[in-house]
Parts: sequence; C-alpha cells; structure tokens
Amino acid sequence: MSKDLINAYLQQARAVIGDRTRGEIDYDNAVVANLCAGMDIRRAIAAANKQFPDEALQAGPEHWDDLAIRYDYIKEHNAMAKRLGIKE
Repeated sequence: MSKDLINAYLQQARAVIGDRTRGEIDYDNAVVANLCAGMDIRRAIAAANKQFPDEALQAGPEHWDDLAIRYDYIKEHNAMAKRLGIKE
C-alpha cells in the first residue's frame, strides 16, 4: 500500500472519528474490546462506563444505532491500523 494511500485513509478516518483525548481513545478501545468479546453495544458501553467513569457515555434510546455504527467503524479502523503497523 502506498504511503499516499495510507495517509489519505488516516486523514479520512480522523475526520470520521474526530479528535480524541488519550482518555477517549482508551474508552473507545474498551468499548471495541467488549464488542469483540461478544457484548452488544449497550453492554459494551455500560462495561466501558464502569472502567472509565470520566469518559462515560450517557446514551438514550435514540443513540444506540448511531453508537453501534460508530464503534463498528472504530473496530474496523483499529484492525486496519494494526495491519498497517500504526499505533494511535
């Protein structure tokens, strides 16, 4: 994969995911780990909220679909970054 293509992907991913603090990245990674362990989005977020109370999300019923999409994207992004040898 060319360096230009990798940089374009990373730029797009950052635009989708947004700027995050180290705490937000750790929280997001906890949600993704919970999803990978077989939890649904509600349980994954509830478990991450306990682990990272300062970053805890308070989601209502209208948010679950969007959060599931967001965390699926982050999960795929993390897998791609790992394959590319990129650590965030």
